[in-house]
Amino acid sequence: MMRQSAVTRILLALVGIVLPGGGLLVLVGGLDLYRRRHLTPPDGWPLTTPHTVLLSTADRTRWTDEGWWWPVITAALAVIVLLTLWWLLSQLRRTRPGRMPVGGTPPTDGVELYDHALSDVIAADARQLPGVQQVKVQMTGRANHPKVRITLTLTPDSEPGPVLQALCHGPLGRARQSTGWTQLPTQARLQVTPHKPHRAE
Repeated sequence: MMRQSAVTRILLALVGIVLPGGGLLVLVGGLDLYRRRHLTPPDGWPLTTPHTVLLSTADRTRWTDEGWWWPVITAALAVIVLLTLWWLLSQLRRTRPGRMPVGGTPPTDGVELYDHALSDVIAADARQLPGVQQVKVQMTGRANHPKVRITLTLTPDSEPGPVLQALCHGPLGRARQSTGWTQLPTQARLQVTPHKPHRAE
């Protein structure tokens, strides 16, 4: 979740930089502000006057007579469109509870809990369980029906059964009790930390 959120923020930041920057570049050149303000743009700077074009006719038509030009352009545009649609659908498909009402049924008015706060508490509580080395917790679902996804990395000498029981009666039970929820659907994934094989003598 953190990785996907970081990628989303980076993409939005890049779009937020490129689009206003390009628009400002066109605006400054179109209004002839370099000449009016007696500014000297760097050598090779595009769009410095209202009559300057970004691509000349020779640049635009340089490769159009080549047989590979149009298939490459079409394929590149198709890839860009598909990647954009994939990213958009992944944003729509990914659901997070956000602010969740707490306090039982019906929930207490005005009392809400952020999903990342609850996931951090569950993760910190689960790290104290015996046999658990690392914990990752992700909240999914809707605000009224939140769900938990937990990835537990166990030590090589731990047993999954007791760890799951301790997880259900410990961190998850305390999470339900503190929020006033009667149920908190949970999907747990167990994995064992890699370790070197022991040599028998």
